[in-house]
Amino acid sequence: MGAKLSRRDRIKKGIRKRLSGSTERPRLSVYRSNKGIYAQIIDDLTGKTIVSASSLSKDFSATGNKSDQSVAVGKLVAQKAIAAGIKDVVFDRNGYLYHGRVKSLAEGAREGGLNF
Repeated sequence: MGAKLSRRDRIKKGIRKRLSGSTERPRLSVYRSNKGIYAQIIDDLTGKTIVSASSLSKDFSATGNKSDQSVAVGKLVAQKAIAAGIKDVVFDRNGYLYHGRVKSLAEGAREGGLNF
């Protein structure tokens, strides 16, 4: 495993030790790949994904650079969450630094109406 991945795994374990999603306040988890960005809202008590959105899904249609797409994914996941009755979430950056695409997704989710 590369140095960056092992570093991210170490950070991720530290974050997940302190952070857990409940039924009242589920966890908004972010995964970033080279091509796309993914967001899931997870209830850790039941182990179920409530809502998900990604820049590679069929119902996603935003164009532009990856940061613009991240904002759109954040708004999409917020829209789906509010439709499912979720307003408050815990943000799990999943070991990634809070800048760039991860920050853009978080800001898009806040603009969409999620509180975290």
